[in-house]
Amino acid sequence: MRGRLVLNGSTEIRGSFGEISGDHVSEATALWLQTMVPLTAGDTVELQGSFRVADGYLAANHTSFWGAKIG
Repeated sequence: MRGRLVLNGSTEIRGSFGEISGDHVSEATALWLQTMVPLTAGDTVELQGSFRVADGYLAANHTSFWGAKIG
């Protein structure tokens, strides 16, 4: 499973790419992405996920995004 954060629909946010691999016997697998990026009014941040081998899905009601303003 791979994931990344994308700024304004086109630019991967540096340091936000994450990947885990291996056999998973549970239907609940977590991938944690963490980075810092300056945002301005109107910016959007999108979570993009994919699976390299097997089919899978990202459950929207179990996906969360947390942000914090610093400064």
